[in-house]
Amino acid sequence: MKAVVIHSAKDLRVEEREVDALSTGQVEVAIEAGGICGSDLHYYNHGGFGTVRVREPMILGHEVAGTIKALGAGVSGLAVGDRVAVSPSRPCSHCEYCLKGQQNHCLNMRFYGSAMPMPHIQGAFRQRLVAEAWQCHKVADGVSINEAAMAEPFAVTLHGVNRAGALTDKRVLVTGCGPIGALTIIAARAHGAREIVATDVMDAVLQKALEIGADRVINVADKPEELSAYSVGKGYFDVQFEASGNERAVRSGLEVLRPRSTVVQLGLGGDVSIPQNLVVAKEIEMKGTFRFHEEFGLAVDFISKRRVDLKPLLTGTFPLEEAVKAFETAGDRSRSMKVQLAF
Repeated sequence: MKAVVIHSAKDLRVEEREVDALSTGQVEVAIEAGGICGSDLHYYNHGGFGTVRVREPMILGHEVAGTIKALGAGVSGLAVGDRVAVSPSRPCSHCEYCLKGQQNHCLNMRFYGSAMPMPHIQGAFRQRLVAEAWQCHKVADGVSINEAAMAEPFAVTLHGVNRAGALTDKRVLVTGCGPIGALTIIAARAHGAREIVATDVMDAVLQKALEIGADRVINVADKPEELSAYSVGKGYFDVQFEASGNERAVRSGLEVLRPRSTVVQLGLGGDVSIPQNLVVAKEIEMKGTFRFHEEFGLAVDFISKRRVDLKPLLTGTFPLEEAVKAFETAGDRSRSMKVQLAF
């Protein structure tokens, strides 16, 4: 089979690899669509992020969907020909966090396409993927395989919404309108948000935010005063989903949040400085959010039942042989939201 392999920054290759052997409880999936994620771009552009570095060739990718081609012994509930979204999250189910129901914090997590451990966890950008049957979630007829491959990033935002608590009748601020920010808008709307205002520094992504459900968008590079106006009366918003990883976005959000509001940090960046006095005076709760677990099945259910429409976020699809071009396109925020590979 062919696979997309990162060797170092800007050294991305399409290589031949052996298909893994099929064992009890596993299925073989012909991968048909795979979305390029922000972490994939970090590996491609910089060879990693933070202290995480690529130290050996690693297959990238974790946003995938395809069709089951073979079943291992003992598999039930799935059949050859089923179209499935594959969860990249493989917790051990035995460590203290798994036993607490916090599988996203598993001490022995084997998440596809991760250079955190050594040897690295090989990813899912490959033509044939052997996965555990429980990772595979059937997709309804009529749902495109491209939509199915967006279940993973959508699950990330569903977990973020879960961390925020009930959103019914809440006023929501989303800072950063890349793929995760855009999906957060969709997730927040599906969970009953009363009003959603989105900010970014690029008009193209802000226009997309309007298309998918934001009530108002603000380009904070051009008109920061439009966001600042919400600070009157100790603030306006009940929840901020921070999806940019930018310190200025965090600080400007704190200014316009109401007392006893919540910040959920989705975006990854470097260390930031925050005005602690403002957090204390307004009694603001600051929460992190990391990956997902049960939300993956919920994401597939939302997509399959047409409770959400993720199609507007798909910018384009590139054949496997044009992987480098796909990664370069995905890294251009001025013209790309979600770019996928076709296998």
